Amino acid sequence: MPHLGRRLAAVTAALAISVTTGPISPASADPRQTDKNPTATGYGGAVTTVDPEASAAAIEVLRKGGNAVDAAVAAAATLGVTEPYSAGIGGGGYFVYYDAKSGKVSTIDGRETAPAGIKPDAFIDPGTGKPYRFTPELVTSGVSVGVPGTPATWERALERWGSISLGDALKPAIKVADRGFVVDETFRSQTADNQARFNAFTSTKDLYLQGGKLPEVGSVFQNHDLADTYRLLARKGMSAFYTGPLAEEIAKTVQNPPKSPDTKLPVPVGSMTTKDLANYEAVDQDPTHVNYRGYDVYGMAPSSSGGTTVGESLNILDVFDLPGLKADQPAVLHHYLEASALAFADRGKYVGDPAFVDVPTEALTDPVFGKERACELDPNHAATKPVKPGNVASYDGTCPAKPAALADEKDTENVSTTNMTVSDKWGNVVEYTLTIEQTGGSGMVVPGRGFLLNNELTDFSTVYSATDPNRIEPGKRPRSSMSPTILLEDGKPFLALGSPGGSTIITTVLQTIVNRIDLGMSTPDAIAAPRASQRNTASVTAEPAFIDKYGACVDVPVWPQADTVG
Repeated sequence: MPHLGRRLAAVTAALAISVTTGPISPASADPRQTDKNPTATGYGGAVTTVDPEASAAAIEVLRKGGNAVDAAVAAAATLGVTEPYSAGIGGGGYFVYYDAKSGKVSTIDGRETAPAGIKPDAFIDPGTGKPYRFTPELVTSGVSVGVPGTPATWERALERWGSISLGDALKPAIKVADRGFVVDETFRSQTADNQARFNAFTSTKDLYLQGGKLPEVGSVFQNHDLADTYRLLARKGMSAFYTGPLAEEIAKTVQNPPKSPDTKLPVPVGSMTTKDLANYEAVDQDPTHVNYRGYDVYGMAPSSSGGTTVGESLNILDVFDLPGLKADQPAVLHHYLEASALAFADRGKYVGDPAFVDVPTEALTDPVFGKERACELDPNHAATKPVKPGNVASYDGTCPAKPAALADEKDTENVSTTNMTVSDKWGNVVEYTLTIEQTGGSGMVVPGRGFLLNNELTDFSTVYSATDPNRIEPGKRPRSSMSPTILLEDGKPFLALGSPGGSTIITTVLQTIVNRIDLGMSTPDAIAAPRASQRNTASVTAEPAFIDKYGACVDVPVWPQADTVG
């Protein structure tokens, strides 16, 4: 398998084979290690993240007897140091856990929420009466910041399934933040890409553009402010994040961003208050579940659209004998792309935060509904896009089916997210996807605290509609495409995977499952295979390697060039 560098981490997938007690064989990362190796084999546990420091933190916890949950929190906290433009305590995410003893899969929804004071016209520029431009106004703003859910997710995961304290889980990250990590080309280029946004805030340029300069590749980057913030949380728990002085500082940053006097960016202000922070809760949820060719596939239920959309796509594909077509890869991929478009049509029509919207999760993951949607898939021809949604109010699995009205949807999710997979010697497995949305989030560092705030509210529809399930509402979680997924075979872990990449997360996870199960690829090959994505749009988005292999016989734009795109 070729060295994939960061691309491997775009889909962290690992065969979750039976693990035995004993030492963990992969060597831990050197304190200054920056090499990234695509595969490793061993026993006693497994870790895959985008960053060797984070993987080393998780391995250290496993070596000391911690379980997969303990290690996942340690890795996530370390990613907040070394991958601060994609993850951190200023953001949110989704946590999926397989418990080996019970054989049960559980999840935590740690998605950000809209402040109680947000208005339906929050994304409208009062000066023009028109929506703010997505870039740079909306993504670089206080109004785009949701109440962070990552700290509550870590605390809840450790409460439910962990074996060590929050303080112990944070120790590796504190160490890395204090002694620093080696700046690589990706960190420098991401800083350069955000230079204008980071210069807009005094606190951000003081941290990431010290002396007005980009960090040099090979230099050591330290974040003592974040180390101190982690120490505070280690001592006092996550209540110190959601209440007290830190909560006051977060709310102040959102309501009164620390703008540089010379910035020309307008930076719309937000309405988040300390009460919004104090009221935040990570939500325990049942996972979505479908059966695909004998494998039990578990994912995130709404507010994520990952579990329903991946699940529905698989139910559609299950109607067709794709393993029988594996000698004809283009035919299999045609089915995958068409099924994805159908499921995305239903995602846009029906999926939002279930606390505010009556999301038909059961119908969307019903194999009977999937069978009926499969009526719309022509094995020989691509349908004209966009296709219409299915009718969840009336379906019986027979053809033809009467479609519902088309949803008016525009994808605004950004690509910068991170994902990890962790297993332990007991056979427990964690799949965890977390993000601050845009590369660099809102661009705003909480002064003196060392972490960036998210701009996750941009995942709401930018134009308010009373019939849109993803419309802005106070306290609501914006729809997400994050898709941490665990597959079981005969009740035992078979595959655990997730991805960054905005709404292409869903198609990346789906294509990897199709590659692994239907095309019979090994897990490394299923990850490395070139990707294409159909999200019910007029054209397919594809990686250059996909076009090279299969040809651009249709309008297939090249995949965006970004190291975090899956």
